[in-house]
Amino acid sequence: MTEPTNVHNAPPSREPVFNIPGVILAIFAICVAVFVLENYVLTDAQDSNFLLDYAFIPARFSQFGGFYSPSAWLTTLTYSFMHGSFAHIALNMIWLAAFGSPLAARIGPLRTALFWVVTAIAAVMMHFAIYPASPIPLVGASGAISGMMGAAARFGFRRSTQRNSAAFTGPLLPIGVALRTRTVLVFVAVWFITNIATGLFAVVPGDAATIAWEAHIGGFLIGFLGIALFDRNDPVTNAR
Repeated sequence: MTEPTNVHNAPPSREPVFNIPGVILAIFAICVAVFVLENYVLTDAQDSNFLLDYAFIPARFSQFGGFYSPSAWLTTLTYSFMHGSFAHIALNMIWLAAFGSPLAARIGPLRTALFWVVTAIAAVMMHFAIYPASPIPLVGASGAISGMMGAAARFGFRRSTQRNSAAFTGPLLPIGVALRTRTVLVFVAVWFITNIATGLFAVVPGDAATIAWEAHIGGFLIGFLGIALFDRNDPVTNAR
């Protein structure tokens, strides 16, 4: 026989310190593993070859036939797991946890993985459109994470109040409604101004490379405009 439980004597439940979905942890782990490999395992010569093989280089496509090479197309995704410095990866992982967690909790792991692929590719295609002949390698998760920020704006940054849920909640805002929502409008304006300003006048801390703000914008726009293709019914509403 099951004995009744005295709720007054039960230990108080605790909210988790971190509520990060598994798919976000997986992306985090891949980025960290690649960073450790490049900085602590490979020799300088091996790291240079690794960078050339897996970073996105516009000139590879415009001047060396990359459009016909499967390995070249692979770099439109692999670059997003590479970072140029500790400060670069640390900042990106913070933003990944902040914006990726509620998005992944909302749309699920498979859609999140596909969303990452699409926004990462969109980011480098924007960069390529502006600098098609550039020989400079592009690395970093910022483009895909910018896509997550754009998606967050379409939810109006509304978060679930249910226990153990980090998901964005409520219906997806139509684009016009989102851009008339003060919080969203301010966020989008500040985001664009900050990215353009830092891209033009700053460098990545601890790295000689400039910030590819064009790639950020490409990812953000695809995330903002295209999140409806990845969204599913509100899991919080359905659970009630």
